[in-house]
Amino acid sequence: MNVPPELDGVTTDAAVQQDGAFPAWLYRFKVQALIIAVLSLVCYLNTTMNEAALDDSMVITQNEYVFRGVAGIPDILTKDAYDSYAKQFNGSNTLNGGRYRPLSIVTFALEQQVFGTVPQSKMDSFMNHAGQVGTKDPWSMRFAEEMHVRHLFNVLWYTLAVLALLYFLRTIVFPGNTILALLAAVFFTVHPIHTEVVANVKSRDEILSLLFICLTFIFSFRFRREKKKWMMGAAMASYFLAFLSKEYAITLVVLLPLSFILFDGATLRRGIMASLPYYGVAVFYIFIRVGVVPVKTGDASTELLNNPYLLASGTEKLGTEIAVALQYLRLLVLPYPLSADYSYNAIPYKDFSDPVVWLSVVVYGTLVFGSLYFYKRRDVLCFAIAVYLLPLLLVSNLFFDIGATMGERLVFHSSVGFAIGLAYLLYRGVERLKSVGARKYALMAATGIIIVPCCAATIARNEDWKNEFTLYSHDVHVVPNSVPVNGNLAAALVEKADFENSEQAKRDDLYEGIILENKAISLYTGYVAGYLNRSLAYLKLGQPDSVMSNLNMIRSIFPQHPILPEMYYQAGMSYNRTRNYGGAMKAWKTALELNPGDARVIGALRSLGNGVGPGR
Repeated sequence: MNVPPELDGVTTDAAVQQDGAFPAWLYRFKVQALIIAVLSLVCYLNTTMNEAALDDSMVITQNEYVFRGVAGIPDILTKDAYDSYAKQFNGSNTLNGGRYRPLSIVTFALEQQVFGTVPQSKMDSFMNHAGQVGTKDPWSMRFAEEMHVRHLFNVLWYTLAVLALLYFLRTIVFPGNTILALLAAVFFTVHPIHTEVVANVKSRDEILSLLFICLTFIFSFRFRREKKKWMMGAAMASYFLAFLSKEYAITLVVLLPLSFILFDGATLRRGIMASLPYYGVAVFYIFIRVGVVPVKTGDASTELLNNPYLLASGTEKLGTEIAVALQYLRLLVLPYPLSADYSYNAIPYKDFSDPVVWLSVVVYGTLVFGSLYFYKRRDVLCFAIAVYLLPLLLVSNLFFDIGATMGERLVFHSSVGFAIGLAYLLYRGVERLKSVGARKYALMAATGIIIVPCCAATIARNEDWKNEFTLYSHDVHVVPNSVPVNGNLAAALVEKADFENSEQAKRDDLYEGIILENKAISLYTGYVAGYLNRSLAYLKLGQPDSVMSNLNMIRSIFPQHPILPEMYYQAGMSYNRTRNYGGAMKAWKTALELNPGDARVIGALRSLGNGVGPGR
């Protein structure tokens, strides 16, 4: 059994010589941890200036359970992750299988408890406006300031996760070569593809998942070596927390026994037997998850933006899924350009006539056979390939529909395997040089060539994530045919118009938003959010006929959309201001039909019938 080097700063002369005669202090855990922590902070500290963006609204800025602080934790633990957000629209999560990832949301609620919970009387206003560009609502303004603190916590959690990764690599994967462990941890820490995970606060679930997966490995190996019962308890607790973070923990069903075989000399049988307690944790989690969020298919099969393969044939779906796997690998090798969205129609459908599909088959077939080859040799590359492939398999759509074509956050765990493989191949390549000095300087040069541009790209990309407007303004040039990117940029412009200093600037924003929504709707005629934002733009421009046509389209697609009664009422008010009383009556009657008993609408119709009209 390999004995890990001590972590108190002591290292052997043999290890120093093996690694190319670097200074002895570089082998110490505390020094390496400091390097990793500094790199993490350098790369991501500028995210603390950011606001809310992307999925932050679904999990944080419009989540009533988070706003309640500690009082909301029971609901967080017993409901779908998107339950609060979904209730504001159709009352159920439309993503296949649901989402049960309560741990990160619990941390958001704890943060809210410290910042100050939101009074019930302010809840509706807060949920409707928190995080919006330029919002003036006092509660929402306070929340925007608090997002900076949430971003700081994300950076700290990420730093903690990469430190745990370093410890895991030093003591388990590369126990005889701490420089190699440091290289792998550095490559992971600075990789620009992780910007979505750190800069999008919602993605804390990815960070916590990796943290507790690493702790599961660490404590499980410590138990095997020291036989202290508390270590087994810590390993099992870490594994359960990894599950509560995100479903990637299921990969340890394979990775744990594999690690016992590769790094601890266990046989296949003994590796599986040693993993049985952890299998019990997995079964326990599945039991809880099924009880809280039953595995069922919601409405995703009929909603293109939640099911990007809805319009694809069987061969197109499979071909695109295979091609997307190659796109993940390309972004790991060359993380440019990056995008927050790859949904319909950002990635065109592909079939088996496309050479990219077959290239992906060849590449991944080679990786699978390579893992078997390296397994027989008990080589660390087997573990690297397995760590890369297994999490990727979960998000590939080949076995589970995840409601998205791909996402940079979804390759976060797989990138651990990529970093291990990259560091290992680089180090072994440099070892071929004859002199110790040549090996040392070649390794330093190669590492610098990787680190410097990665840090620069990461810092620059973080700035794109400042808010919805900056993010989509950038990404619309990367994925110009993405329906959500065009639509979300339009929504940000419609929102931004309210805070322009001149009437002309406001109209420019609104018309630019309409153009973008026109494109999004042309790409997907069932895009409800596009019609809604376009109707809002026309409402602000005082064009009620166009408002009504868009609302009628929404009604034909989503008859029970909760915003329709209010929008029809506002359309009636717009007609009334231009003294088009016939149009006003039609809009208000529709609003009353959708929401019978609405006192405002009833009063407006009565006033109109009396020849007075509201506001006249």
